[in-house]
Amino acid sequence: MSNDRSNTKTAMAPFSGPGFAPSRRGFLQGAIALALFGSGGLPGLAFARAGNFALPADARAKADLTRHVDVFIGTGGHGHTFPGATLPFGMVQLSPDTNNTTWDGCSGYHESDGSIMGFSHTHLSGTGIGDMLDFLVVPRTGEVKLQPGALDAPDTGYRSRYDHADEAASPGYYRVLLKDTGIHAELTATARAGLHRYRFPDGQPGHLLLDLCHGYQDNPSTPTRLSDAQLRIVDQRTVVGGRRVYQWAKGRYLFFAMRLSRPFARAQLYADDQPLAEDARQASDATRLKLALHYPDAGDAPLLVKVGISAVSAENALANLDAELPDFDFVRVHAEAVAAWEKELARVRIDTGDEAQQRIFYSGLYHSLLAPTLFSDVDGRYRGMDLQVHTLPEGYRNYSTYSLWDTYRALHPLLTLVQPERVPDLMQGLVRGAAECPDGVGIWPLQGVETDTMIGYHSAVALAEAHSKGFEGIDYAAAWPLFRKRAMDDDFHGLPYYRRLGYIPSDKVSEAASRTLEYAYDDWACAHLARAAGAGDDYRVLRERSRNYRHLFNRDSGFIQPRREDGSWATPFDPRALGHMKCWHDFTESNAWQATFLNQHDLYGYMDLFGGRDGFVDKLDELFSASSELPAGAPPDIDGMVGQYAHGNEPSHHVAYLYAYAGQPWKTQAMVRRLLREQYRDARDGLSGNEDCGQMSAWYVLSALGFYPVDPVSGNYVLGSPLFPRAELDVGGGRVLRIVARRTSAKNVYVQRVRWNGQPYTRSWIRHADLAAGGTLEFEMGPKPNLAFGAAEEDLPPSFV
Repeated sequence: MSNDRSNTKTAMAPFSGPGFAPSRRGFLQGAIALALFGSGGLPGLAFARAGNFALPADARAKADLTRHVDVFIGTGGHGHTFPGATLPFGMVQLSPDTNNTTWDGCSGYHESDGSIMGFSHTHLSGTGIGDMLDFLVVPRTGEVKLQPGALDAPDTGYRSRYDHADEAASPGYYRVLLKDTGIHAELTATARAGLHRYRFPDGQPGHLLLDLCHGYQDNPSTPTRLSDAQLRIVDQRTVVGGRRVYQWAKGRYLFFAMRLSRPFARAQLYADDQPLAEDARQASDATRLKLALHYPDAGDAPLLVKVGISAVSAENALANLDAELPDFDFVRVHAEAVAAWEKELARVRIDTGDEAQQRIFYSGLYHSLLAPTLFSDVDGRYRGMDLQVHTLPEGYRNYSTYSLWDTYRALHPLLTLVQPERVPDLMQGLVRGAAECPDGVGIWPLQGVETDTMIGYHSAVALAEAHSKGFEGIDYAAAWPLFRKRAMDDDFHGLPYYRRLGYIPSDKVSEAASRTLEYAYDDWACAHLARAAGAGDDYRVLRERSRNYRHLFNRDSGFIQPRREDGSWATPFDPRALGHMKCWHDFTESNAWQATFLNQHDLYGYMDLFGGRDGFVDKLDELFSASSELPAGAPPDIDGMVGQYAHGNEPSHHVAYLYAYAGQPWKTQAMVRRLLREQYRDARDGLSGNEDCGQMSAWYVLSALGFYPVDPVSGNYVLGSPLFPRAELDVGGGRVLRIVARRTSAKNVYVQRVRWNGQPYTRSWIRHADLAAGGTLEFEMGPKPNLAFGAAEEDLPPSFV
C-alpha cells in the first residue's frame, strides 16, 4: 500500500488533447493546483477559474509568493539555469536533462532543446562550466534503449520529445508530458532526496532505466569520466549504488538509494551496455552500469520513485532518504516544498503594481537562494575537502557549491541581510574546508573538490565581510593562519611575481592583469582578517600591498594595462582586446575597459591616477558611452553591453555605483535604473549572462531595493535608485527593514532626498549595521537629478578604511 493520496487514476485531460494550447502561466497554475489538490478537488473548497483550469480558491493563498516565481527565467540564452525541483540551498536538484555536452547545457537543460533524456538529481545553477547530473532516471515504454540518442535524432535512443506547452514548474515542483511515450512526469524534493511520480499510459507496460554513467560530458564523443561505480538491488523495491566522477570537480564521490512505491516484476543489470545474468543483483567496476526495472502493470496506477543522495556512503543515502521521505505522499512533500520556499521568499516583501517586475524580482530572489548547497547528511557526516569523511559538531551543517569569484560581490552580501542565521554555517564551512583541503583556501569548492576555477581566492572576502558585519560562530582565529599562508607564502598562480614585482607580468602568467587586481582586493580582505586576529604587522603590509593596482595603471593610456617582467607595457594594446598576444589572455572574461574599473576598495587613491574626481567621472562616462563593438573571438561571457560596460559578467557589477564616490550619485541612479530595465526580463532568455549561482540575480534584488555593496569587506552599501514603492525585509531576530520610495516610477529615477528612521539623511551610503538593526529608509524620488544629494565631502562613501 502507498500513502500517496493521488495513487488512484487521475484524469489528465486538462493537460493534453487535440486543440489544447494553454499559455505557459495558465498551465503552470493548473499544474500546481493538480499537484497540491488532485484533479477532483477537495471537499468543501470553492473553485475559481484560472485560464482553462478549475483551481481551488485557496490555491493562490498557499502560493502567495511562489506564484510570482518563474523558474524558467535563465533557461534560455546563456543563463544556464535549471527548472527542476529543489529546496532553498538543497542538496538535491531534481530536474530534467535535455543536454549534457554543450556550454549552454551546463545546467543540463536549455529551452531550445526539444527532447528530454530523463531526470537526474544534481544540477548547477547558472555556472559557466558543467558537471553533476547524477543518477539519471528514465521512465520509458517499449523496448529498453541504453543510449540517450542524439539531440537532433531522439528516436535513436531513450530521449523523448516534449513541448513547452506541456511543461510547468514552480519552486519545489516540475512536470512534463513526454510525447513519445505518453508518460506524465512530476518531480518534487526534500533537502536530500527527490520524489518522482510517473503516470504511464493506461494498460501499457513500462520500465525505469537508471543510467549510472550519465553525467555532464566535455563533448558528445567523450563519455562522463567515472570510476568506482557500483549498483546493488537490495530487494524488489530498493536499489543502492554510487560512483566517483572526474569531470570539473575531479574525483568527487556521490552515492544514492532508491525506493519504489511498488515492487518491480523483473530487473536487468547492464555492464558496459551488455546484459548480465538475469539473476544478477549487483555490479561494480564497470564504466557503464545501468539497470532496467520492468513493470508490466505500469499503466495501472502512478509509479512513485524516491531517491536520496549522500557523499558519504550508500548507507547514508538510505538513511537520508528514510529520514526525509518516510512515505510516498507526493502531495505532502510538494506542499512542504512550497512552504519552505514561501518562508524564505517572505523574508523580502515588495509592493508593486508591475507584475513583470514582481516576477523578475521574486525569480531573482529564488535564484539567489539555490547555492551554496547543503553537503552533509542527517547524521552530521560529510565528505570534506580532503575527500575524507568527517562528522560535524552538533547543530552545524556543511555546504558546497561556492562560486566565490562571482558571489562575493552581491550574493553573499544579500545573504547577510536576508539569511543571517545561515551565514555562520556558510562561512565556517569555508574555514573548515580551508583546513581540510590540500590545495589550501577556497576558490571554487564543489562537492569535496577544489576546482581551482577562476582567479583570486575570494573566500577571504566572504569571511572578512562576515567579520566586518559582526557575525559570530565563525572561527576567525583558525582562519587567519590558513589565509596568511596563501597571501604570504604559497606559490600559486603568479603570487611570487606579485609579491616581488607588485604585479604579475603578462609575458609570464596568463590573465596576469586581472589576477593582479583581484589579488589586490584579496589583500584588502586578508588585511582585515589579520587585524581581527591581532596580527598588526601583517595587517599593515597587506593593507599597503592592496594598492598594487597602481603598478598596472598607465597614465599615458588612462587604462589598466598589462606589463612585462622587465617593467615595460605590453603591446600592442587595444582596450577592447582580451590580451596582447594569441597564446593567452591578459584579462579574465573582460578587457582593459572593464578591468580599469575593477578597483573596489581604494577609490579615492585610484581617482588621483585620473587627475582627480572629474577625470575619474569623465572616464566612467566614456566607459558607458563607448562603442560596444568587441574584437573577433571575444567570449560570450562578455555580454549585456552598455558601451564597454558588460553587465553579463561579474567584474562590471559594482561599476555603476562608482559615481557616488565622485560626488555624482545621480549618475549612479540613472544608470542603475537603466540596467534594471534593460538587462533583466521575465522571459526564458531574460538574463544577459550566466546566472553564476545567484550573483546575476542578487545584483537585481539589491539594486531594486535601492543599494549595493561596492566593497563588501567595508560592511557598507552605496545607495542607488529603488524600484518599488515599498519593500520590507525580515533581517532576523524579529527586526524589520522597511524601504519606502515615494513617487518612484519609470520617469522618477532620481533621489530627491532620503530619511532614515524619520530623520533627514544626506549620505549616499549606509552601513550594514544600520540596515540589519531594522528601521525605515525613505526615498523621495523625482524626474530630475538633485545635484546636491550626496555631493558634500562628508556624505561620500568611505573607502580604504
